[in-house]
Formats: sequence, structure tokens, C-alpha cells
Amino acid sequence: MKVLGIRYCAVSPEARAIAEFLGKLGLPERTMERPVGLAPEVFMGAVFPAGESWVEIWEEGEGMPAGTMLQVLVDDADAFADHARANGLSPKGPMDMHGERIYFATGPGGLQVSFQSKLPGADDAV
Repeated sequence: MKVLGIRYCAVSPEARAIAEFLGKLGLPERTMERPVGLAPEVFMGAVFPAGESWVEIWEEGEGMPAGTMLQVLVDDADAFADHARANGLSPKGPMDMHGERIYFATGPGGLQVSFQSKLPGADDAV
């Protein structure tokens, strides 16, 4: 069992300002393809990669409630789920999407956590 990376995901009404702040700090932003028909002034989110880790910033909206999530990229999500269960936790899942196997858990204070691993043969997610 190995942790490969950490992702921090924030959905916020202040998403554009947060993304601009991170850019001003010097974090490089991943170029994302703008969907056809989306006006240039519309903020479509931002991803700031760092190796196997990254920060995702998304605007609050329908189907995207405000909140934060800690995403832990691991070598074997099933093994981490078994380990969590053996230690009294109750992860939900798995769910396979975006080329990853994903489990979810809620930590103290309502912290939303996911842990996921790449599915065999899957391209990089996000």
C-alpha cells in the first residue's frame, strides 16, 4: 500500500478569485479545452498540477455544492478500503469513473475524503 499523491478539491463561489490567487503564487495551471459555445468570460475551473498531486478549483453551481474534498491517490484503492474497514472505518464504494477506482469516507468535522487508484489500462484522469 502506497500513497502516490494528494489532490485538494475546492468548490466555491469564490473559485475564480482562488484560482487567480494560486496563479499569482506561482502555481502552474493546466490548460483545459474550453467546451464549444462556452463564452470566454465564463470561469470553467482550474487545475494546478504538481507531479502526481494537484489542486482543483471549481465554481459552485447546480450539481456542484460548495465544499472541499481531500483526494488521496493510492496504488491500490481496494487494499486501502480493506485496511480502512479493518480499522473500524466504513468507506463507501467502489465507484469506477474517470479511469479510476474510487472510495469515499467522511472524516471528523465532516471532512470529505476520497481515495482512488488508476484502473488497469486507463489513461490519466482529469
